[in-house]
Formats: sequence, structure tokens, C-alpha cells
Amino acid sequence: MVAYLDLLDGLSHAGLSRNAEVSVKLSAIGQALPEVGPKMAEENARRICRAARNAGTTVTLDMEDHTTTDSTLATLRELRKDFPETGAVVQAYLYRTEQDCRALAHEGSRVRLCKGAYKEPEEVAYQDRHDVDKSYVRCLKVLMAGEGYPMVATHDPRLVRIASALATRNGRMPGTYEFQMLYGIRGEEQKRLADAGEKVRVYLPYGQEWYGYLMRRLAERPQNLTFFLRSLISQK
Repeated sequence: MVAYLDLLDGLSHAGLSRNAEVSVKLSAIGQALPEVGPKMAEENARRICRAARNAGTTVTLDMEDHTTTDSTLATLRELRKDFPETGAVVQAYLYRTEQDCRALAHEGSRVRLCKGAYKEPEEVAYQDRHDVDKSYVRCLKVLMAGEGYPMVATHDPRLVRIASALATRNGRMPGTYEFQMLYGIRGEEQKRLADAGEKVRVYLPYGQEWYGYLMRRLAERPQNLTFFLRSLISQK
């Protein structure tokens, strides 16, 4: 909690807040606690959203495993009553996500679409990567045709091309959507997109526990290790 507030204060004093935003994991601010968790997470998220607004930036609520999806979206709805600029994250590998996109793709709604990094059971999520990709494209179509602000979080060259084509098809100008990629991965592609006039946001894990965060992500879905190693080798 304190780390989020310190980060926003630092960004503000450095004059960088308007070019950065903060992604918040509700599990980091109390969501998982028995009984009081959701209420505590919402109260803490409100403090962070208020600090972000005062700093001139925004907050996006990260999405974790499928057991937290309903709780996270419920918190999002409450936060948007006072902080409508709060962003949401949806994960394409969940069966439910296309419908969630339809509910979120309204005017002013900021939605980050990612594939999903957690190991989920087949009862709730696509297991084959091609099925995940097809779901991602269906969700992209919904978001690009909607009135919100899509945030396309992928390093997949094919999906980047599809996102650009869908933006053009729907008459979207650069700045009415953005691409998001991890720091240090496909840097040349990030630069290419930016040079072409696209808005590109770079995702950077922050804080003293960054190594633990990375290890948890790899443990949650071992396939992530192959992705990270390939990206580190290619750097493209």
C-alpha cells in the first residue's frame, strides 16, 4: 500500500506522472483476507486512486486468477463511481472474457486485454494457445468497435498487426488506444510502433519484491519461462 503511494508521490515530484500509470493488484492490498478482504481492498484502492488523480495520472486494477474475477470487477464498479478513469484488465483465455469486454467497452472505459498468465482449469479457460489467440481476436473486435479505450497488452507480432488493422477498420486514430509490452521484451518492436505514431506503454514491475513477483509468475505458469528466455535472447 505504502509503496503505491510513494511511487505516485515520486512520479508527481519528478514531473513524470502524466506519462505513467500505476497497475494495482488487489491481492497486495487486502483482497485475499477472510471476510474483510474485499472491503479493505476497495478502501485501500480508493486511497491509491485519489493519490493518482492528485498526481495527474490513473490506476488500472490488475486481474489475477479466475477465482478473483468477480470480486475484482465488483471493486472496479464501486471505484468508477468516484474515479471513472480507473482501468480494468481482462484475460482472453477465460471463456467469460468476451462477454466481460462487451460489458466494459463503453465510453470512457479503459480496458487492458492480455492473454492471461495463470494456470487455469479447463472448466473456465481455453487450454490450447490457438484457442486463446482466437478469443483474443474476438475480444479485440469488441473493444475496438466499442466506445472505450482499448489497451492491447501483447508481444505477439500477429496480434499486434491484427490490432492495428482493427483500429483502422473502426476509424480509430492513434491515441484512442494503445499497445502495452513488458520492459526489456521486444524493444525494437516497441520503438517501431512508437516511431509509427502509436502510443506504447511499457510495463515495469516496481518495488523491493520484484524478484518474488517474477518467481511467482513463473511458478504459476511454467510456460512463462520459455517466453522470458526467448525474449531475452532475441530482444526483438
